[in-house]
Amino acid sequence: MKIVVLEDLAIPESDIRNIAKSITDQGHELTLYQKTDNIELQKQYVKDADILVIANMPLKGEVIRAAENLKYISIAFTGFDHVDLEACKERNIQVSNAAGYATIAVPELVFGMAISLLRSVVTLDKKIRYGETKSGSRQQEIYGKNFGVIGTGTIGIRVAKIALAFGANVLAYSNRENEELKSLGVKYMPLDELLSISDIVSIHTPLLPETKGLINKDNIGLMKPSSILINTARGPVVDTAAITNALKEGRISGACLDVFDMEPPLSSGYQILTAPNTVLTPHIGFATEEAMVRRTDIIFNVNIANWLKGEHHNKVI
Repeated sequence: MKIVVLEDLAIPESDIRNIAKSITDQGHELTLYQKTDNIELQKQYVKDADILVIANMPLKGEVIRAAENLKYISIAFTGFDHVDLEACKERNIQVSNAAGYATIAVPELVFGMAISLLRSVVTLDKKIRYGETKSGSRQQEIYGKNFGVIGTGTIGIRVAKIALAFGANVLAYSNRENEELKSLGVKYMPLDELLSISDIVSIHTPLLPETKGLINKDNIGLMKPSSILINTARGPVVDTAAITNALKEGRISGACLDVFDMEPPLSSGYQILTAPNTVLTPHIGFATEEAMVRRTDIIFNVNIANWLKGEHHNKVI
């Protein structure tokens, strides 16, 4: 079969081919392309593909429909809202994601961002370079605070456990309660209650129709003026305009955002850029060197290798 990788997987080509060697040694062809936004080029690249690999580039229905031989898509990413799944269903194309590859990387960023905000690291870095002191900056701890986790899948579970290790009181909201977390003292509750009593709120839900705008003008109004919001999940889960206004009006204390309602680079007039007390990063939560290797291994040696044997791992559809 012909396997086409439609965009750079952020590790050297030689490493990709080495990871995929057990598959290509069976006679399967592997072709690698660099990402392009040109739809016609994408159609040309995929036209003979049996198996397609993408990361987080949008994959439109017209490209999927142009791939006449396509049978399987392996997404080198946790989220899958950037793929036209309806077009896949029309063609009976099976789809998997790379669940688990960022389970270490994303939680580490969550706490790096939280500490950066609570200890005013970004502000003080600038001050020290201009001969100033910590005067006027806030210094806070995670210990003893109510730490709310929205979504307790694999990443949310790890975030909750790390928060417990910091000595926080961990609260959770999810469509499925995790028994291990409950045994460790994590308390599940309705979303509105969690927002109203949490000092720190960290979001870990996928982007689905029911989670778009999950954090919005109305329920942001329930949060404490001293609270902070962290989003390393998907941008549209949070209403960016609402969180910007809440920050500017002092209705919440701060925000750490790695994702937005558009992919970086952000335009110079993008609203959150002018909000106070923020730590912003350009969608890096998943992007450690170790995670890039891990996801490539999942794509080839878990997803594709097992699919070729008739087994569907990390199933999306």
